[in-house]
Amino acid sequence: MNEVSDHLDYGLTLVFIGFNPSLRSGEVGHHYANPRNNFWRILHKSGLTPRLYEASEDGELLKLGYGFTNIVARPTRGAEDITREEYRLGRETLREKLAEYRPEVACFVGKGVYTEFSGSSRVDWGLQPNSVVDGIHEFVAPSSSGLVRMPMDEIIGIYRQLNDYISKEEF
Repeated sequence: MNEVSDHLDYGLTLVFIGFNPSLRSGEVGHHYANPRNNFWRILHKSGLTPRLYEASEDGELLKLGYGFTNIVARPTRGAEDITREEYRLGRETLREKLAEYRPEVACFVGKGVYTEFSGSSRVDWGLQPNSVVDGIHEFVAPSSSGLVRMPMDEIIGIYRQLNDYISKEEF
């Protein structure tokens, strides 16, 4: 299965970071392509995007100042299929990417993604008080997976906080 290419560039406002691509994303080569994943609907309903985008348009979000990457590049059925070694290598690679591209905000799509990256055992939603990569604001948002049990309005509300933060900040 092919890896899904990152969409990264210099000068981005926001980079979304997931665990790893789904099998569907690996098949089609686009981020958040599983039809049961709510990512694109959440972005639109929270005001982060001006319209509802399709997964096939993920590269277009670079024009909005948004990029995409994952802590692990290999597509799997679920995060439970990621090995400890893949996480170890992924953490190093992700730190290097963030240090190189220096987005204003790194948004971790799921608490588990952030705990794997940061080594913190407990994190809250929203802006994190201490950054792993100096100078980059780190924001933890709920996973957009259809398996998440949190009410959709609550998820959208947390992403709306992200939208409010990046809209008000003078980076």
